[in-house]
Amino acid sequence: MKLKSLTIAIALAATSASAFAAEKTEGFYIGVFGDYYDASWKDLNMYQNLEVNESANWGAEAGYRFSDNWSARLEYADMDFNAFLANPIPNGNRDDVDGERYGIDALYHFDGGPFYGLFGVKEITVATDNTFLNAGVGYQHFITDGLFFNAETSVYQGLDRGYTDVNAKLGINYLFGQSSVVEEPVEAAPEPVVATDTDNDGVIDADDQCANTPMTDAVDATGCTVYEEQEVTTSLLVTFPHDLAMVDQKYFDDIAEVAKFLKEFPETTVVLEGHSSAVGEAAYNKTLSEKRADDVAEELIKDGISADRISTVGYGEERLKNEDYTLEAHAENRRVESQLKSVERVKVMRK
Repeated sequence: MKLKSLTIAIALAATSASAFAAEKTEGFYIGVFGDYYDASWKDLNMYQNLEVNESANWGAEAGYRFSDNWSARLEYADMDFNAFLANPIPNGNRDDVDGERYGIDALYHFDGGPFYGLFGVKEITVATDNTFLNAGVGYQHFITDGLFFNAETSVYQGLDRGYTDVNAKLGINYLFGQSSVVEEPVEAAPEPVVATDTDNDGVIDADDQCANTPMTDAVDATGCTVYEEQEVTTSLLVTFPHDLAMVDQKYFDDIAEVAKFLKEFPETTVVLEGHSSAVGEAAYNKTLSEKRADDVAEELIKDGISADRISTVGYGEERLKNEDYTLEAHAENRRVESQLKSVERVKVMRK
């Protein structure tokens, strides 16, 4: 009984030695083992007074791992029992009895891990055949991708004579064509980089060189407002009474608008063209038209336009606007006029 208890303790200690082992997938394996079998058999057939005790054994096994949870194996063990005659006769004592054990086991691997339970059927031949059911627990640990050892203990229950025995087993096996599938710690996936577009102009902040672009503006690849050049114009027309060159006050607002245009486009210059009607001498009319242009120029200067941006020319009656010789035509021809042009950078609106 003490030996049996010690055997169980050793085997259970082996099964709890480690909480880690590599998991394996399907595959065929073979191995060898050594085990200790504790028996208490009496009155075997053919030798009614023969008693059999423990046995030290070696053996071989072959198995197949069907899935993470299930495997099965066949085993063979060569057994060497300690035996003696209960009623000795002269020269009848024996020190040992040879035996054989063979059978099949099914193994259930808990959660696909290193610990397993087993149950099976065994035939043990020692002087006579004895059939046993066995059940137990075990542990396996992979040393390399294919090589592993196992330790287990089982209880054997005889079907023929009701014997109850205990077995402790250590083995080494090799699993063919498989590799460990130890799950590596899963590293958390890096947080996805969110491409932000703070001003919602369609260009991400990392590439945006013009922050806070208005939503109404079309932008280029750098996120900056797209401009296009457009021609802008304004005009001036000042008319004069007969034989006068002084600008009437009613035209001051018109002249101020021209001054504003010139200030908005500082690269622009203005040419003031003076004209007269066909009444009177041509030379006089030419001089009169020059004075009219100069008078308009003075008003622009008063509005803050530099004189070097203003040019005047008098055409007299050379460029009549209305060639009729009537009072209405004469009034239309007594004038100073100008056409101003410039180029403006205008925002392109987003579509």
